[in-house]
Amino acid sequence: MWLRAHHISVGGLPQPSCSDYIPGTACSTRFVEALLASSLGFFLQGLGFAVLKRRVINFALPVAAAALVLSACSKDDDKDDKGSNGKPSYTIGFQAGLSGESAQLGINEENGAKLAVEQANAKGNLPFTVKFKSSDDEASETKAVSAAQKLIDDKNVVAVIGPAFSGPTKAASPNYAKAKLATVSASATSPGLTKPENGFTSFLRGVPADTAQGTGMAKWISQKLKAKKVFVVDDKTEYGVGLSKVAKDELKKAGVEVVEESVPKATPDYGPVSTKIKNSGADAMIYAGYYQDGAPFAKKLKEAGFTGAKFSGDGTNDAQFVQLAGDASDGWFLTCPCADANVEAATKQFADDYKKRFSAASSTYSAEAFDITNMVIEQLGTFGSEKPTREGMLAKLKGASYKGLTKTFKFLPSGEFDGATTFIYQVKGGKIDYMGDIDKLVAAGG
Repeated sequence: MWLRAHHISVGGLPQPSCSDYIPGTACSTRFVEALLASSLGFFLQGLGFAVLKRRVINFALPVAAAALVLSACSKDDDKDDKGSNGKPSYTIGFQAGLSGESAQLGINEENGAKLAVEQANAKGNLPFTVKFKSSDDEASETKAVSAAQKLIDDKNVVAVIGPAFSGPTKAASPNYAKAKLATVSASATSPGLTKPENGFTSFLRGVPADTAQGTGMAKWISQKLKAKKVFVVDDKTEYGVGLSKVAKDELKKAGVEVVEESVPKATPDYGPVSTKIKNSGADAMIYAGYYQDGAPFAKKLKEAGFTGAKFSGDGTNDAQFVQLAGDASDGWFLTCPCADANVEAATKQFADDYKKRFSAASSTYSAEAFDITNMVIEQLGTFGSEKPTREGMLAKLKGASYKGLTKTFKFLPSGEFDGATTFIYQVKGGKIDYMGDIDKLVAAGG
């Protein structure tokens, strides 16, 4: 129970229900005050005081009430949080941008995680109940710290799925590390997040980093498309800069000429950079950013008359990109370190369950969030009769290997995901078509 002693002020008590402080009671604090007044009055009269000055009561009663509340709260804090079925309950937190820019990417993951919790509880065979708590950081680095603190302050939260975006992950990870609260992200792919010098000791990446995605892009462009010149644009975010750097480095290694430019996200007009791309003579272009900006960028590229191959990553790989860009999205290649859960046989049941529950098709990272949540639940079960701790959960997750529907989840000592597979998609006829594993397709020549 969260301590609410701040409700009590000397000389002027507010009126919360006593049930806020003492479970099972419905009295008001005025009742407590009256009770204490009566008791204190009799006590002082017994000592020979005939007259009691009001200023003494005004000071003594709130202090006594505060002591009573603190005592009750401290007793509650010592008890495990119990579910309605009498089992202990533990909370899995979730942090992502659930409103604002590119919110759909966060919602995809939140739905996948929720589904895992609901199905685990519905089975009824767990010795505990799993609760779920979301915290919206609006995909903003400035709001990520307070969003993380909301979960950190809830002592029943034993692990967090997320943060979903790389920038907010970088901002919030120092606080999570200090709290020893494990965060397992299904989508924060910036390579720099797992550098030891960062000290992000609670961060675990649940997908391959952009070292894999950027390499996959470069491989497809250089080996499949045989491009000689590529124009690379990033959105100046932690994610965009990291992805574009890998792509540029790998293209240069392959002997491809690279032209680069940074255009901040939420740029009001992508016309000037689109004209530059058209006039550059590039065979292909890469946009390292999110769908919210990728859509207007795609429209301007079409207006400018650029006819080369167009690429973007997992930040754009969502149906919202197609919806917002319209026919300007047609032909775009989109990469992701995630397969299509609606196509792969291993995730068919998940995709059906997801659509039934949320009345929408599973999308980018929904299945990965589902898997990671189930991994956390599995590790909760390994504590047995011992009460799970955050530090203990972090240690268990770091050493775990979990075979999910999408892949096997295992982490390197740095917290990096142990794997590097990247997949490619293409927009055709208003839909994002799944093509498959980049390495396999390039090797097969198809």
